Amino acid sequence: MENLVLERAAPDRQAVGLKAFARIADAWSLTLREAAALADMSESTWKRAKRPNFAGDLTHDQMLRLSALIGLYKSLELYFNEPIAVEWIKLPNRGPEFDGVRPVDAMIAGGLPKILRVRSYVDALRGGV
Repeated sequence: MENLVLERAAPDRQAVGLKAFARIADAWSLTLREAAALADMSESTWKRAKRPNFAGDLTHDQMLRLSALIGLYKSLELYFNEPIAVEWIKLPNRGPEFDGVRPVDAMIAGGLPKILRVRSYVDALRGGV
């Protein structure tokens, strides 16, 4: 059996990920700077990327970020009721991953590893840990 490794995201997966994250960024009321930083893009690239028919390619890291953030959004929806589900990302948090800062700021500062830890943290909360 041939072992295939995808170097770049297929255009359709990339488009779906960008569209979903753009909707999440709106739901979370992220600033342009916050959304771009979470996606690991410049602000000008994020402006282009969230439009339909974006012609650029996303890196593996960027696709992992989008995937983790989409999963985090869904986990928050499942764990919390409105409006906390959408406000949680911007509320100061004394949990072990945050040291009193807002989760969005912690994830921007910590990059992909922190985004993945925050997603795992919320998934653990959902699981009763």
